[in-house]
Amino acid sequence: MTPSHTAENVQRAFVGENPSLQKMERKARIKKQLLEPKIMTSAYDTAWVAMVPAIMGSSQVPCFPSCVEWILQNQQGNGSWGIPQANCLVNKDVMSSTLACVLALKKWNVGKKHIRRGLNFIGRNISIIMDDKIDAPIGFNVIFPGMISLAIGMGLQFPFGQTDVDVILHLREIELERLAGDKSLGREAYMAYVSEGNLLDVNEVMKFQGMNGSLFNSPSATAAALIKNYDDRAHQYLFLLVSKFGGSVPTVYPTTIRCQISMVDTLEKVGISQHFSREIKSILDMTYSLWLQRDEEIMSDVSTFATVFRILRMNGYDVSSDELSHIEDAFTFQNSLEGYLHDTRAILELYKASRVSVSENELILDTIGDWTGNLLREKLFDDRMQSEPILGEVEYALKFPFYATMERLDHKWNIENFNARASHILKTEQLPCCVNQDILAIAIEDFSYAQSVYQDELQLLESWVKENKLDQLIFARQRMKYCYLATAATLFPPELSDARISWAKNSVLINVVDDFFDVAGSIDELENLVALVKNWDDHSKDEFCSEEVKILFNAIYTTTNQLGAIASAVQRHDVTKHLIQLWQELLRSMMAEADWRMRQYVPTIQEYMEKAVVSFTLAPILLPASYFVGQKLLGCVVNNQEYNELFRLMGTSCRILNDIQGYERESSEEKLDSVSLLVQHSDGSMSIEEAKETLQRSVASYRKDLLRLVLKEDGVVPRECRDLFWKMCKICHLFYSHTDAFTSPSEMMSTVNAVINDPLKLHISNSFIAAQSKE
Repeated sequence: MTPSHTAENVQRAFVGENPSLQKMERKARIKKQLLEPKIMTSAYDTAWVAMVPAIMGSSQVPCFPSCVEWILQNQQGNGSWGIPQANCLVNKDVMSSTLACVLALKKWNVGKKHIRRGLNFIGRNISIIMDDKIDAPIGFNVIFPGMISLAIGMGLQFPFGQTDVDVILHLREIELERLAGDKSLGREAYMAYVSEGNLLDVNEVMKFQGMNGSLFNSPSATAAALIKNYDDRAHQYLFLLVSKFGGSVPTVYPTTIRCQISMVDTLEKVGISQHFSREIKSILDMTYSLWLQRDEEIMSDVSTFATVFRILRMNGYDVSSDELSHIEDAFTFQNSLEGYLHDTRAILELYKASRVSVSENELILDTIGDWTGNLLREKLFDDRMQSEPILGEVEYALKFPFYATMERLDHKWNIENFNARASHILKTEQLPCCVNQDILAIAIEDFSYAQSVYQDELQLLESWVKENKLDQLIFARQRMKYCYLATAATLFPPELSDARISWAKNSVLINVVDDFFDVAGSIDELENLVALVKNWDDHSKDEFCSEEVKILFNAIYTTTNQLGAIASAVQRHDVTKHLIQLWQELLRSMMAEADWRMRQYVPTIQEYMEKAVVSFTLAPILLPASYFVGQKLLGCVVNNQEYNELFRLMGTSCRILNDIQGYERESSEEKLDSVSLLVQHSDGSMSIEEAKETLQRSVASYRKDLLRLVLKEDGVVPRECRDLFWKMCKICHLFYSHTDAFTSPSEMMSTVNAVINDPLKLHISNSFIAAQSKE
């Protein structure tokens, strides 16, 4: 089991003598990798390219002699070729790479000492080949035995017995027999992909040639086909590849877009993308241009295609879900190479892409979400998956849809489960971008620093509660930490302190007022509070009918005026009147609902929702905070239809979610909610469960419409402000997805501590820590 390490211990391994300078250097390396991805080369693929004979003249000389020279120069001390393992263990990937390099040298009769050392390495570790408990590269049981046959044909003598040779060759026979009955296109693609190790007709293989001349963007598969039969486009692909990389080649090419979009995704997932906004914007602009051109690198790889779709859409680019029609159902996916290989990463990325729906009419995404979700749930119970690092990602994605999470919780999980060596095993190991360690270091530093800021802000807020005597209101549930959690976990950058403080203070005030209306206030007290807020600066003409009303009003009055003054200075125009208006509208709606209860009036659904969306209390929390996120909000924007529609969609979906989860409690207290009203107005034709299902569908529709409005280009409301509506919607989905979070203290406190107090605990290996310490 992978041990956990506290952030402090890991940070100590990362930090040098000058932390500030070191962070700048880390950022510089990340920026360079973003714009000019450094792609790792592959000994295995280089060996196959090295085996291609010269096209003109004698076929007894290599077409790419620089690849042969690279092999001679890059043998490991133990006689192997390939990527060294941190734990010094030998794996099947290294065995495959070593044998391929030996074959390349033998073919051109060079490097006899290298060949001998390579064969001895294979001989010492031959038991690994037959060990089915050791993970194998794709097609290993076809390719490795095929290379053994090729070696025997070249006259190579292995330092192990014929029995071992027979066992290895039998592995291919078993594999080919298993595949023989499958006539699917997916199986044909797979056999072409691993054509280095089988005798497939070259014409069958070339059916899968891409526009760039390659087979599946794989240098090894392309080289194997070229060895059997000359093809000008395949030769040109390899020639350009060798010219670009200077003697060695990667295991996949082209892969620039995949590397860049994967890095952007990683930076967003660990919460540090704001440091690289200019570079990310440049990459996304370029990627969007290529998307519109249906670039082959994007379209030919399911995982890359799905990731690009999701990230472009969530960053406001207009991408149509119709482009996913070719993989709409499970059958068409199974006919792809990734589908045939049951590629978990591709399935997971498709599932994530299906979640970012912005319309009820995007049926393609619904269909993809259904079958990918089912496949992922099946994988959770697959014994072969239990040791796979991606299993945790699958569990997290299924448990927390992207519309029911808070960013800081996502960041923490992704940092703690960060795999700096998250290699992708194809026919050989493909390492991730070379700056993963820099990404992790910055993420740890940023998260830890932000926690210290959150802790200081929480202390200030606790002092504010006492100064305003809110702690003296016995009827009020003390929810300061809960209220602060929502803003710290979403408006997470330290520099957004004013926005967090505004959000948290108003959230506390609103929850106290809500308790006052629900359980503590008499009708006289409620009317008194409403009148005081209505009169605002002229409130002195009204008497306080109780100490509770006095404390409540003074807290609302003082806090709103203080926040209004700060926001007005930031915005450079008066916004205090808007903040006052929000409170006045809220209390009017709450009073109307209280009046319904006292009169036992049953409103229509429309009447209820008009009041309930306002009385759900989100406006005085969210709208004032929008003045503090770095964007100018003029009165014409705040009063614009788009602004009102954002609030309506968000407020309606959140109100309904609260009603669904709080139905039993509300019913026991004889309170109105959308569930009971839907049942009452159905004249007995609808059950409670049917009403909840109907409302859940409405929530999904409102959520999609809201996301479309948030993501659209050139909105009247600035994107940073529109994002707040989406963040609040996500918070409500998380809080009310399974339980009413405010009535589940243990769950809430655990979440509060995770974001604000508990240090990071990273699940990374001791060898990784040791490597950083040495650096």
